[in-house]
Amino acid sequence: MASVERRWSPDGFSPGSSTSGDLERKSYGISSKKTFFFGGTDFIIGPRIAPIPERLKNDEIYQGDDSGAAILEKQLASEEGQAIQYRTCSWQKTAALLFSQFIALPAMSFPFAYSQLGLGLGLAVTAVAAVVSFYTSLIIWEFCLRHPEARDVCDIGQMIFGGKEWMWWVIAVVFVLNNIFAQGFSVLSGAQYLNTMTDNDIIGGCRTVEFAIILTIACWLASLPRTFSLVSKLGTISALFTFAGYIVTVTFAAKQPSPAGYDPVGKGEPFLLIQLPASTTFSQGLTAVLTISVTIFGQIAVPSFVAEMREPREFPKSLLVSVVAELVVFSVVGATIYAFTGQQYITSPAFGALQSVYKKISFTFMVPTILFVGALYASFTARFVFFRIFRDSKHTTGHTLVGWLSWSSILLVSWISAFLIAEVVPFFSALLSLSGALFMSWYGFIFWGVACLRMRSVDRKVGRCNAPIYDFFLVTANSGLILAGIFCLTAGTYASIDVIEEAFRDGQVQGVFSCKTNGI
Repeated sequence: MASVERRWSPDGFSPGSSTSGDLERKSYGISSKKTFFFGGTDFIIGPRIAPIPERLKNDEIYQGDDSGAAILEKQLASEEGQAIQYRTCSWQKTAALLFSQFIALPAMSFPFAYSQLGLGLGLAVTAVAAVVSFYTSLIIWEFCLRHPEARDVCDIGQMIFGGKEWMWWVIAVVFVLNNIFAQGFSVLSGAQYLNTMTDNDIIGGCRTVEFAIILTIACWLASLPRTFSLVSKLGTISALFTFAGYIVTVTFAAKQPSPAGYDPVGKGEPFLLIQLPASTTFSQGLTAVLTISVTIFGQIAVPSFVAEMREPREFPKSLLVSVVAELVVFSVVGATIYAFTGQQYITSPAFGALQSVYKKISFTFMVPTILFVGALYASFTARFVFFRIFRDSKHTTGHTLVGWLSWSSILLVSWISAFLIAEVVPFFSALLSLSGALFMSWYGFIFWGVACLRMRSVDRKVGRCNAPIYDFFLVTANSGLILAGIFCLTAGTYASIDVIEEAFRDGQVQGVFSCKTNGI
């Protein structure tokens, strides 16, 4: 293992156990703010907030020095010579994964969200969401360095909420549901694409359900790779196609003589609003905020990405590149398409505001991301279940029949569940906002506010005290995150359900498992 540099210890403190009983005997340094925001191998890992879980204490990796740095080095050593290795991603590959996770079809909901909020407020919400995503992802990264055995939000949630086993199971259910909702979005948008492309064709049977089944099978096949290193290659291709699709869509929106459905007498000439439209209700406005936020927030994936990095202290570089890119791309694409199509003609997704030929060409560029993003979230679910069934067995590191059959079966069950979600909530923006209200409230705000306060508490016990002004900022900001999450969970869920009910009442959606085309 010559490629692995032995530089993970001493981690800024003396070796030995880092459980709570030994914290007072340690001497911890504090990393510079620069390394916290930009990463680097000189980042000093702080103390654990929880001991090694009982299920891992007999594993030699977690015996002896259980500091984050020591465990990480032993994890790397344990993969040497294995057929399947997991800690293989460079920070560049991780940046590609993050970028491809964000640069996806949901960005085409931004123009419609801006029409609900007004361009000024819409851009402000986008910027704030990007800052929150960056900050909370750094909290997760630091937590994962302190606890390298944590591979997903369920492990983290159990630790920050008292270590109770029942809490792990509650978070596990929510985690899997979040991923299945994301997979369901791929099924829904894929069926929408096929209906759009065949809008003039006669399709026998129940066309929309049939198309959803086709997408479910295609996404299942796309999600079969077992390591993120392989998935990152697919993600890079997906991101390139999606980015090209953004450019094509913006170009067509500017080039076309008039938007689809243009009615100069009934609707007038296209216009945009800078300020909040007077017609926007509370539910519509909050739903638009949730739609923007859930597209930008990807914190739920961070533990899995950090767990597969060979140099996880470099993660902030990956994060910074992806967050800046998504902020620029989302703002420019959303604002430009909204400006050219206008308040009266914009749709969600925005392809519906393009004339037929332009719409079909633009939508086709999104096919790779429809498959990839669903496959990525399916991989999160499969890894979560698979590693708990076959922990420390040959099936996790070797190409065994049992391992591959189990992996593919777990994926199949998750995709069948996603298909059902897509048929029950069969419209684009509502599925995004409902997912944001139910899951983003926890994984975007509450978890990380609590995690930061817990790390601050244990740091203070060992003398790692920040300057008073910075400490005040930490407490205020993370308390605010918790309150924001509670608001999203309560008011956001109400607003999303209200918008869904309105869509059914107005006939925008025919019902669940509807055979009617959902093309745009």
